[in-house]
Amino acid sequence: MPKLDIERRAFSEVRAAGRRLEGYAATFAAVANIGAYQERVAAGAFRKALAGDVLALLDHDPGKVLGRTASGTLKLYEDTRGLAFVLDVADTQAGRDAIELVKRGDVGGMSFGFTVPKGGETWQGSVRTLRKVDLREISIVSAWPAYPDTELALRARQHDADAERRRRALILAEVRTWA
Repeated sequence: MPKLDIERRAFSEVRAAGRRLEGYAATFAAVANIGAYQERVAAGAFRKALAGDVLALLDHDPGKVLGRTASGTLKLYEDTRGLAFVLDVADTQAGRDAIELVKRGDVGGMSFGFTVPKGGETWQGSVRTLRKVDLREISIVSAWPAYPDTELALRARQHDADAERRRRALILAEVRTWA
């Protein structure tokens, strides 16, 4: 399977009730400043992705699975406000950590990881509108719901033409973080 350049976006609404977390992983019409451009998610952008298997993670870490749509522990739906979720959190260390951080108000917010299929975005000047996304995961973000500079700097309008350059830059940026 080819390596995908998964993008991430963050929002800040999540609530806890017992072992259940709920809130919004994304909101429509909100404009995010993504470095050199602005971005918004159009209503319906997640519609096709809702039929797939989507993970709920802690801090985008695939080693900290909190639930998933395939097992029924994560439910996702679009409403007029955005991409809403209901998550029955696993009784694991990561799950207990997530619930405690939400209850205390210490989480940075929610985020989602995605790729954009061909034709899934439109541009108007420096504003990117996501019209269709392949949703991979939603995450509870325990620190700041911000995107690493390396990912921000590597987004481009010409997805296919710049994919290899972004892949190489991501590898170099990852090596620098470990140096």
